[in-house]
Amino acid sequence: MSDRSRRQAPGDMFPGMPDILGKKPPKADGGDYEIRTLDEAIARSHAILDEALADPSIAGTYWLFSGGNDSVIVGHLLRGRYDAVLHVNTGTGIPETTQHVRDVAAAWGDILHELHPRNSYEDLVLGKVIASTGPNAGIRPVWKGLPGPPGHKVMYRHLKDQPLMAFRNSVLGDQKRLPRAERRKVIYLGGMRWAESDTRFRNAEAIDPAGSITWVSPLVHWTDAHMREYRARHRCQQDHEHAAHRLCFDGALPLNEVTEHIHMSGECLCGAYAKPGELDEIEFFYPETAARLRALEEQVEAAGIPACKWGQKSPGATNATAAGRLCSSCVATPGEDDLIDQWRDSGLITDEQHAAFLRTA
Repeated sequence: MSDRSRRQAPGDMFPGMPDILGKKPPKADGGDYEIRTLDEAIARSHAILDEALADPSIAGTYWLFSGGNDSVIVGHLLRGRYDAVLHVNTGTGIPETTQHVRDVAAAWGDILHELHPRNSYEDLVLGKVIASTGPNAGIRPVWKGLPGPPGHKVMYRHLKDQPLMAFRNSVLGDQKRLPRAERRKVIYLGGMRWAESDTRFRNAEAIDPAGSITWVSPLVHWTDAHMREYRARHRCQQDHEHAAHRLCFDGALPLNEVTEHIHMSGECLCGAYAKPGELDEIEFFYPETAARLRALEEQVEAAGIPACKWGQKSPGATNATAAGRLCSSCVATPGEDDLIDQWRDSGLITDEQHAAFLRTA
């Protein structure tokens, strides 16, 4: 297949036509980087999960459902192969997306665990969350102000990563005193794909063990053409009044209307990587959500915090920061970094303290 055929516009691929990425991802093995039809890509997805489940220490498999277009395909494809659904309700997002997740889980008869962060977004941006570990424990807030890109890692850590780690602990319990051979793991199924972004292309892996969590990306090898063909195959295309979430027949692929309106799931609106005009777009479709964010802007400004505009780019950052595992729409921009890096660069903490913070964060 020529490079030109791999970059055809949406709708130009015929059903059953094979596709492949334009070049090999750095973390792809020989079995993942090959030309495939959609059915072959599906078979490889199941094989990826089979490989992960071959680990006898796996204690549970959980589908991470954001409400977005990619993550819903993971669940639809692997129905019956996961133990429950996890949805991180960050407290910042559009309520209609969380309701979509609840409705789909109920329609499919799945167990849903709706996870919530220990520290709220409001407390984080108002500087009320004081560091509990590292060189600034009990001294400085972990963040203050509405985040631009420099605050992304802090927001990701508190709003998404912490709830997922807490759930893992609730399943596995305290394993610190167990011999390593007796320790168990959980599988988290996500929708990362090499074709999503340059960051995903460089870093995504089919199976990525990280301590007691094995992150599995069953769609990692799927191209955009595979995704379009799968949606066309399984989503209701009839010219009629659709059922809620397009669940018009048994086995239908759900559709979250939020993704049609703002072209993202909207489950997290921390604003770290907001596009220009994004809040106005949200306000057009979801005025109550936008009003909540604008009210928070007023609170932050009243508290005397300079970073009081949602989605603004904070000044003075120095290095790039990568998006988190679950932030498919967050794109790092050169010249931006995390708060603790700014503390180090401005001399507030030493290089050794900076390294110690990263180890304990």
